[in-house]
Amino acid sequence: MKKYIEENQEILKQLDLFVPIVNKVHGKNHPEFNEVKRNYEVIDNKLKNNDFNLTVEFNNLKKITNNYKIPNGVCESYEAVYNMLEKLDNSFNKR
Repeated sequence: MKKYIEENQEILKQLDLFVPIVNKVHGKNHPEFNEVKRNYEVIDNKLKNNDFNLTVEFNNLKKITNNYKIPNGVCESYEAVYNMLEKLDNSFNKR
């Protein structure tokens, strides 16, 4: 699983930056993003503690985001977060 972190290190760094900002900007009009943020934080904490039991969190994200479908009228950063989360999810499921 170390390989998973290494392969996705850049995405994880970007998500650490983007998720709080997108939540601050869009959380009020897109309350589902608050749940996205919470689930991402759990994933991030687990990875930092070498806990790779992430199935529940990725399943939650798929439900919350309707399989990472980007809502109408959101900014490029919001779209980028969904795309990065989907890449993380796909990478996780390929291992």
